[in-house]
Amino acid sequence: MDKEVTVTVVCVTYNHAAYIRDALEGFVMQKTDFPFEVIVHDDASTDGTSDIVREYERNYPQIIRGIYQSENQYSKGVVISREFIYPQVRGEFVALCEGDDYWTDPLKLQKQVDALRAHPELDGCAHRVLLLGGKRKRFAAPSLRSRVLSAAEVIEGGGWFVSTPSLMCRREAFLMETPMREVITIDYVLQIQASLRGGMYYLTDCMAVYRKLVPGSWSSTHPHGISKETRERMLHALDDYTQGHYHKSIERKLTMYRPDRPLGFRLWRLRRALRRFFIKLFYCFYD
Repeated sequence: MDKEVTVTVVCVTYNHAAYIRDALEGFVMQKTDFPFEVIVHDDASTDGTSDIVREYERNYPQIIRGIYQSENQYSKGVVISREFIYPQVRGEFVALCEGDDYWTDPLKLQKQVDALRAHPELDGCAHRVLLLGGKRKRFAAPSLRSRVLSAAEVIEGGGWFVSTPSLMCRREAFLMETPMREVITIDYVLQIQASLRGGMYYLTDCMAVYRKLVPGSWSSTHPHGISKETRERMLHALDDYTQGHYHKSIERKLTMYRPDRPLGFRLWRLRRALRRFFIKLFYCFYD
């Protein structure tokens, strides 16, 4: 694998034997006019996940690279991305997909690279996904058309519409160390980092599936998200890092965790909720 790589796909997995083949098939089916690699980090799975990853690594040696742990690193408090993945990233762009999610469009990587190359002022690109879990299927979509989402929209969105398997960013944004990452390492932080320079490009193409409440996943162990105290510390760190540039958006987000919400903010939340409703209604008929 000595060729130059345009995209590095990062896949973190643990005990995903029931799902990992879907993820791996989504990687190897990609059709691109550039070379890409897939780094799969298995955190000492006990259900045979690593055997499946090794199988694909043997069958697709020019694409799949496995990192296999003999002891679970997450339980030791190790920051896996920083310790094991960052040093391995070679691509100009980085795409994410965890082992229990999967891609459905063979042109996903090509479309996102084309979008980022057409917008050199942007560091991130995301797209619509199908959410599986709970009582029904639903779409995560912040917009009815492909457009640039501002950093303020990404901050105020709180991570609800930029699902992990949809995110691609430039290498520099992925590797960027900010005070937010000292508080917590979640994809919401990366979404913000990828949008700070000029925003994030959003594609309305539905190209991935995000599984919610899979045993052992973030959504199952944190069904209500991170604590309000942790999120507040993260947003305060962002405020300091950007020297108050997004203070208004951060204050709006912080106000959601306070009991003394002013009427104006409640109306803003109602307007946003109605906007989400009509977007979802549109896609019910569109799809």
